[in-house]
Amino acid sequence: MQTTKLLFIAFSFFFFSCGNKKTNSEKETPITFKNKGHELVYNTVQKTGNYQMLAAKKDVVYSYSYQTPDGKTDISTEKYIFDGEFSYGAYTKHERTLTDLEGKVEQGYDGNEYWLKNNGEIITDSAALKKVAFNRPTNFYWFCMIQKLLDPSVQYQYIKEQTIEGTAYDVVKITFEANPNKPQDIYQVYINKETKLIDQFLFTVMDFGKTDPLLMQMKYENIDGILIPTQRKYKASNWDAEVTDAPWILVNWTNIKFNNGLQKAMFKK
Repeated sequence: MQTTKLLFIAFSFFFFSCGNKKTNSEKETPITFKNKGHELVYNTVQKTGNYQMLAAKKDVVYSYSYQTPDGKTDISTEKYIFDGEFSYGAYTKHERTLTDLEGKVEQGYDGNEYWLKNNGEIITDSAALKKVAFNRPTNFYWFCMIQKLLDPSVQYQYIKEQTIEGTAYDVVKITFEANPNKPQDIYQVYINKETKLIDQFLFTVMDFGKTDPLLMQMKYENIDGILIPTQRKYKASNWDAEVTDAPWILVNWTNIKFNNGLQKAMFKK
């Protein structure tokens, strides 16, 4: 049970750009790559659609489903505005998140503060709000993760070529510039040599002392011209991306809709 809980926290976790297509002058500006790993990740983001393309969509609404091997499930409607990273989640089922609350749970970030409601009533409990402050930026980050791999703070290191079950990958280690207020996590992305997509990646959860990696596998869906990894599953692994026969934790994003006309005032408690 403790392992499952840790894995749940891990998926809920990570760190945390969007506009129109490039102008002719931007296209003529050469890209200076830090190294081979940077170039590979850049090419991947061009394949999926970059953050400028994502931000041009203004906002997104989608259905989120998360299920652990013991059958416990979270189901929420997620809403984000990309400019300012405004975030809202309405949980109709929360068997893994804020389980002590009954009924509808709403949590949000309005650009300034995190807030929580249960059946329309504002919750001020500090422990519960700490979970909201963790969930909101995390869920936002996971949705934008591929695009955010080109953030200025990202560092790249090409590791190796590796073939897994007949598929050839370029493996790139992803780290982040030091932040004295936050433990630094590590990603190791597996870029499919043929498709240029990240089929899977390893990640740590240093905030919770999880130095052994978890392996996330993904399948993509084309939503309005952007490839979104809507089907995900993950479990414990090692740094060679080897996993046990233990069951996967399953995550699905459905009913994804961009440009919903969301207003920032909607994210106020």
